[in-house]
Amino acid sequence: MPAVQNTRPFAVWLVLSTTPLVCVRPASAQTAPAAQSPSPAAQPPSPNAQPPSVQKRVDAVYPTGAQGTATVVLRITVGVDGSVTLPEVVESGGPAFDSAAIAAVQAWTFHPALRDGVPVPAHVRISFHFEPPAVGAPQGAAEPAPPQTQAAEKPGPLKNGGEESIEVIGAARPHAARPPSRGTSDYEIETAQLAEVPRGNASDFLKLAPGILLTNEGGEGHAEQVFLRGFDAREGQDIEFTVDGVPINESGNFHGNGYSDTHFIIPELIESLRVLEGPFDPRQGNYAVAGSADYHLGLADRGLLAKVSDGSYGTRRVFLGYGPPGTTSNTFAAAQIYQTDGYGQNRDGHDASAIAQYEGRAGTNVFRVTAQGYSASFHTAGVLRDDDVASGRVGFYDTYDPRQGEDASRYSIAANLESRAGDIVFDNQVYAIYRPLRLRENFTGFLLDVQEPQQTPHGQRGDLIDLQVTETTAGARGWARWSTPWLDSRQQIEFGYFARHDIASGLQQRIEAATGAPYLTEANLDSQLDDIGLYGDANLRLLPWLAVRGGVRADLFTYNVQNLCAVQSVEHPSPSNPQSDVSCQTQENQGAHREANQSASTASTAAMPRASVIFGPWAGVSFSASVGKGVRSIDPVYVTQDRVTPFASVLAGEVGVTVEEQLSTNVKLLFSSTAFETHVDQDLIFDQTAGRNTLAGATNRLGSANALRIAGRNFDTSLNATFVHATFADTHLLIPYVPDVVLRGDGAVFKEFDWHLGGHALRATLASGVTLVGRRPLPFGVRSDRIFTIDTNFEIGWPVFRAGLAVTNLLNTEYRLGEYNFASDFHSQSEPTLVPVRHFSAGAPRELLFTLTTNFGGAS
Repeated sequence: MPAVQNTRPFAVWLVLSTTPLVCVRPASAQTAPAAQSPSPAAQPPSPNAQPPSVQKRVDAVYPTGAQGTATVVLRITVGVDGSVTLPEVVESGGPAFDSAAIAAVQAWTFHPALRDGVPVPAHVRISFHFEPPAVGAPQGAAEPAPPQTQAAEKPGPLKNGGEESIEVIGAARPHAARPPSRGTSDYEIETAQLAEVPRGNASDFLKLAPGILLTNEGGEGHAEQVFLRGFDAREGQDIEFTVDGVPINESGNFHGNGYSDTHFIIPELIESLRVLEGPFDPRQGNYAVAGSADYHLGLADRGLLAKVSDGSYGTRRVFLGYGPPGTTSNTFAAAQIYQTDGYGQNRDGHDASAIAQYEGRAGTNVFRVTAQGYSASFHTAGVLRDDDVASGRVGFYDTYDPRQGEDASRYSIAANLESRAGDIVFDNQVYAIYRPLRLRENFTGFLLDVQEPQQTPHGQRGDLIDLQVTETTAGARGWARWSTPWLDSRQQIEFGYFARHDIASGLQQRIEAATGAPYLTEANLDSQLDDIGLYGDANLRLLPWLAVRGGVRADLFTYNVQNLCAVQSVEHPSPSNPQSDVSCQTQENQGAHREANQSASTASTAAMPRASVIFGPWAGVSFSASVGKGVRSIDPVYVTQDRVTPFASVLAGEVGVTVEEQLSTNVKLLFSSTAFETHVDQDLIFDQTAGRNTLAGATNRLGSANALRIAGRNFDTSLNATFVHATFADTHLLIPYVPDVVLRGDGAVFKEFDWHLGGHALRATLASGVTLVGRRPLPFGVRSDRIFTIDTNFEIGWPVFRAGLAVTNLLNTEYRLGEYNFASDFHSQSEPTLVPVRHFSAGAPRELLFTLTTNFGGAS
């Protein structure tokens, strides 16, 4: 549209720099100053990455009543349709000049950035330089001088319709790493200002995807229990978790096969999060039953970033991060230390984490090396009987057993190399992980230690589980992607591999309450597990409005399990040589000798076809349909010699619609809605008496996931709603613990003020997150309470210094985060009973956390 004419002529100089936007930048990066000259590490565009170019430019006008010169640097997002959204002032020239620059750039249109011929979003920085009109100059916009051919130290004069000086300053992740979208349920989450919503750990970022609920009966150091699309994924059994491709799921963890503890990920390092709900991408592997989540790490701030936090219940945190100036966000070193006294009995804890990464280039090759270390020690309160709390026998935030807790560590190293040969891009990665874990939980009190005939006479000694797991993982993954023009579009074929070897040991014992000594060994396993997979994937655009994407993946799972406690009882005890009260028996059937151990090995293959069809977009509206098969490998405890491995298999399908609309010059809307159905042939359900997941029958899920995001110049909001009906296939009874309604809202409002420090305007942000969870079905036909919480955060300051106050559970609601229904005996009742009663783990009360942040040494 034409520029609004002013009575005073002007001159505008500008220079552009672009970054392919395949990742999210934390909110702290949004206020970072823009460099007006090329970074020393600036790279030319990669051979298969093309930055956006201006299609239509509208001149800014010199503000009425303004005086002097001014420079305004804006950071915008260029969408896949070439539209401009989310203009942000990263260097202010004053309110009047800022408004003039924003009004102009919102009317621009671009040819979108391309990666391998596929449109992708991009970040663009534009520098407007305002000069006062010359005396006697004619009214209206002055014609800028001819364009420059290279980026200059100062913004150079450009001509309307001319070529811009473009600098590709480096992709936030390797340029070919982002696979093509699989449809409506493939969420590349851009947190933008929503990163300001209080998020205590990496798992909390999952809430930006529709349908995710997080609970945790194991305390702050324990992996979160994740609910997604009607799946009780426990701590990762049904979701494939990775961090930049490195697996997080633990195969062979006796507490839960697929256990995924993400607490080693430092929240400030999360640049983006891809959540794909459903098994629709051939790259998805083991545990991608409900879907997958991949964290991408990076530190947007250059220089030294430091945070110090202090808050309720003795909670303290220190974070230090460093990004060498002149490098991309993929080169960094960061560490955090955290401690808390806890909001109730037995909830204290400590943890520390450090992550360092270096990214370098050699010609067209890009390589990354990442090292990580994490250690944590926490106590946990466990569960309480609802009738004990109601009668006042215990408090809402009390505990029955103060010995419950967790000690966990994780150490890993990974290396990644991306290279190119002609039209083929290669990516290869190797990694090694060491993960020890000790977990102590007591769900039933003094209920399970039944007197057996061959045992020495005893009373109930206690049901505390002491589980120790050690796992060492080594693996590699990679792919080759070939791109070629055909049918006036860029077509892609990709082939990839995955190889992983796990050495896992698990020991689970019951502990006597009076002495703290183990009196029973329930399991003692040494396992060697292998998963080797191959996949092929095609990304074909047959028509301008029709794309077909999909392929097949095949995995071989092999198991070699040594059960060191295979014999738990003697069938016919020998009267002359009894072995009373011994866990791992070395004899059976009237004293006939046998060793306590037993070996088992087996193997099985799984073929998993996946396909998606995407129609559009037409006027911002696109449709998709996806279908796919996924698997979850079997827990080693169920392996039988030479028997075909009964891994769980899921068949899923969905249809969806996406709407992207520019509501006004500075407000954009993104809406998506899907209807889905899944079938699992062998599901896992949590068993409190076993303290772990146990096999169940087939299950079905039918539902809808919906997401709405509206963003403008001074606000950003996200609303998610998921509705699901999850039942057992044979009885049609509701699957316990799975919420049928999950609603989540995140929002932020932000504004800059004309108070400057070091050339930067004062910025204030108010952000909130709201969660509403419907009543979940519990065993024996009852339902849980609803959950409703509000978290909020206020931050004010400049890039060099900021202060913030986060408040979680703003209304200080006493809510039950996790609820269960089973029999227990914690010696709180006069007579023990096997009647199931309600149990719960308490959600945190209102907590305040004050944070000071400083960033220096990296700003221009």
